[in-house]
Amino acid sequence: MAFPKQSSEFASRILPGFRCATGAATPNTYFTLSIVAWYGTTSGFDGTDCARVEAESGRTRTRASNENRTSVLQGSGNEVHHTRKAASIQTCASAGRHRLCYAFPETMKAPRRAALRIVSLAPSATSILCAIGARKSLVGVTRWCPDVAPVSKLPMLGDSWHMESVEDILRLKPTLVIGSVPYKQETVAKLLEHPLNFLAMNPRTLSDIEADILLIGALTQRAAAASRLIRQMRHKFAAIANKSRRTKRRVRVYCEAWPNPRISSPPWVAELVRICGGEMVVPAGKSVTEEEVAAAQPEAIVLAWAATGDKPDPRKTYEVKAWRDVAAIRERHVHVVRDELLNTPGPPLIEGARALYRLLHSANQLRGSR
Repeated sequence: MAFPKQSSEFASRILPGFRCATGAATPNTYFTLSIVAWYGTTSGFDGTDCARVEAESGRTRTRASNENRTSVLQGSGNEVHHTRKAASIQTCASAGRHRLCYAFPETMKAPRRAALRIVSLAPSATSILCAIGARKSLVGVTRWCPDVAPVSKLPMLGDSWHMESVEDILRLKPTLVIGSVPYKQETVAKLLEHPLNFLAMNPRTLSDIEADILLIGALTQRAAAASRLIRQMRHKFAAIANKSRRTKRRVRVYCEAWPNPRISSPPWVAELVRICGGEMVVPAGKSVTEEEVAAAQPEAIVLAWAATGDKPDPRKTYEVKAWRDVAAIRERHVHVVRDELLNTPGPPLIEGARALYRLLHSANQLRGSR
């Protein structure tokens, strides 16, 4: 599997001579990069399967699933740390302290180990950990994490994009660092210069998010709580979907994650839009032009710019020349949703879906009154 475009340079620089991890996936493959020393089963064969981790009767199990997601292990020296050596584990490359491997699904018993000390560089991971009752495992978070979870008293660090001092992380003596994609190559490179276990999550869909919740639940021995969280999220989304069926026609929606260059919101937001009675009119998670948005004729525009909270100003949207004849602009139907409600792939999406439903339902009412 070729590394995704944003990390290919990083892979070749940090691991000289390393060109592929698990077979023949394309640069468009989205994956979860897991460098977790104590679990020895992760990705599927040839990049076509991924490991979904769940606990059953005190055992940790991995299942193959046809998704373009994969995982990578970190070893120490010439050995890969796992509960029992599995014949299915194969080595792809080795460089210095890092050994990159993949495994066929294998039932493995969770080892006894010291209490986890997790540094979360991703608000999504922080929100999941707190929601499944694993907050005590956290020893450090980013400055964005208090927006989605009660962690304001924990040490504040950088994130997967901005990291002023890796030493701040090392002082906390973490057993696991969790980040997210996209990440800055130099930031992760600094982290991997040290013997850290690093898990970088990269969900694209609601299904991916559920898989990440299960993974974090297994790592923290909170598998049952992780499953409950997934059921809760599904239940909330289903309730909103049931209400949305009352509308006669879906609202055409453009959700924006960033204004310059313009980037549409990720695929899980497109799924939420559909749950709420709308339809994303441009490809999700892609760079788009103003002309492409205009041609799609959205009836509602939602601004959820990353790392900006509720600061986006709709007035700037109304000033875009290419959008003068767009229905959402003519009808003054541009909305701001706090970015953490739509851009945090975890429990905050419940409130994000509710916010989307309210504004799309309002759009339907306005349209029906004309």
